Amino acid sequence: MSGPRRISTPLDERTLRSLAAGTRVLLSGEVFAARDQAHIRMLDELRSGAGLPFDPRGAAIYYVGPTPGAGGRPVGSAGPTTSGRMDSMLEPLLAAGVRATIGKGPRSGPAKAAMRRFGAIYLAATGGAGALLGSRIERAEILAYEDLGPEALRRLVVRELPLVVVVDTEGRDLCEELPPRFRRA
Repeated sequence: MSGPRRISTPLDERTLRSLAAGTRVLLSGEVFAARDQAHIRMLDELRSGAGLPFDPRGAAIYYVGPTPGAGGRPVGSAGPTTSGRMDSMLEPLLAAGVRATIGKGPRSGPAKAAMRRFGAIYLAATGGAGALLGSRIERAEILAYEDLGPEALRRLVVRELPLVVVVDTEGRDLCEELPPRFRRA
C-alpha cells in the first residue's frame, strides 16, 4: 500500500482527475472555512452579482467552525461538519470555480451529480480528530461575516491536512463502494 498523495491548492483539473475515490491525501495551501450560515451569505452574494470574498477558482471549502486557539495557535479544534447540510448550496459554488469540499458523512445524489458535472471532489476529514486537524492549520484569518463568530468565513493555511477522497470527479463514491460489513445499518 502506498502512502498518501501530497496535493495543494489551488486544485487544477489534472490533479483532480488523478484522485480516485479511496485515495488518501495530505492537502496543503489555502482552504476556506465555511459552514451553513456562511454558505447562505455566499449564495446571496453570488445571486446579487457581487461575487465571493475569495477567488473560488480551484478552491477548497472546509465545512468547519474552528474553536479559538490557545498558546499562540491560530485555531484550536477544527473537526469537520456534516457535509450533507451544505448539499443544497453546493452547485452555485462549484459553478463559481470551487473544486473541492471537505467535511464528514455521505453526500446526496444531486451533490454528487454536480461534482461530476464540474469536475470537483469531496474529501472527508476524520470526525472526532478535531485537535489533530487543528494542529495542521498554520494561519487563520476572518475574510467575511465576522458577526457569525466561529462560523465566519475564514481563510486557513493548512499543511498536510490528512483527508480521504470520498467522491471523485467521475462520481464514484467510496461510501457506496465499501463492503457491506463496513456500512452503517
